[in-house]
Amino acid sequence: ENREEMLSSKSNRLTEALEEANKLFEKVCRAREAALDAQFLVLASNLGKEKANELHSEMTSFDSATFAEDLLTLMGINRTEVEENDREPGGFLPHDAWQKVGEEALKYFRRAPTFHYMLGSFKSEPPVAKQRIERQKRASRGEAKQIMPTQLKKMEESHEEATEKEVERILGILQTLFESDPDTPISFFDFVIDPNSFARTVENMFHVSFLIRDGLAEIRLDDDKLPIIEPTKSRKVGEINRGPGARKQLVMSLTQEEWK
Repeated sequence: ENREEMLSSKSNRLTEALEEANKLFEKVCRAREAALDAQFLVLASNLGKEKANELHSEMTSFDSATFAEDLLTLMGINRTEVEENDREPGGFLPHDAWQKVGEEALKYFRRAPTFHYMLGSFKSEPPVAKQRIERQKRASRGEAKQIMPTQLKKMEESHEEATEKEVERILGILQTLFESDPDTPISFFDFVIDPNSFARTVENMFHVSFLIRDGLAEIRLDDDKLPIIEPTKSRKVGEINRGPGARKQLVMSLTQEEWK
C-alpha cells in the first residue's frame, strides 16, 4: 500500500518494516506464520532492488561540464578574470593550481602509483649493431650438413648390422637345441631369460621377435598352457606365410618382479 513511499530515497519506511518483521519473527511458532514471513522477505527484497536501481541510475549520471567547473573552482580560478588573462603565455591557471589538486587527491590515496618507463630512458641511444660474419656461418652450416647425415647413417647401419648378427646367432642356438633333441619341447622362458640380467632378458625377447616376424621360428602353447619355441622347418615356411594366421605376433609384458 505504501510502495511509492518505500521507494523514495528520502524515506526509511522499508528499513522500519524490516525491523518490525524481525521483532515479529521472534514470536513465530507455526509453519503458516513462517511462510508469511518468507513472503514478506521476497516482497521487501524486490522493493530494495528497485530502490537500489534508482539510486544506481542517479549515481552513474556524470556531467563533464559541471565537473570541469568544480575543478577550476578548486584550483582557485575566478571565471570573471579569465577573459582578461586568457592571452598570457602561461595560460590562465595559477602557478599552484595543480598543487591544490594534488593536495586534495592525497586525501583519497595512501600513496602515489609508481612511475616507470615502458621503453627505458628517453635519452638512451639504440644499441650498436654487431657485425655479422656471414662466411664463417655458411661454412659451418655446410660442414654440418655434410658430416651429420653421414654419422647418423653410419650409426644406423652399425646398429642394424649388430641386430642382424645377434638374431642369426640366436637362430643358430635354437636350431642346434632342436636338432639335438627334436622330441623335447624348448621352453620359451628358459630360452630367453638370463637369470643374471633383466636387461639382457629383454634384449633376447626383442631379438626372438624378429625370428617370429620373419617366420623362422614359432611359439605355441604346450599341454600346461606354457609357451614353447621351435624353429620353423623349411617346408613349413611357405605354408605359414600363406595361411590365415601368417606371421601373427603379440605384445608380451615382463616386469622385473616377474623376471625375479
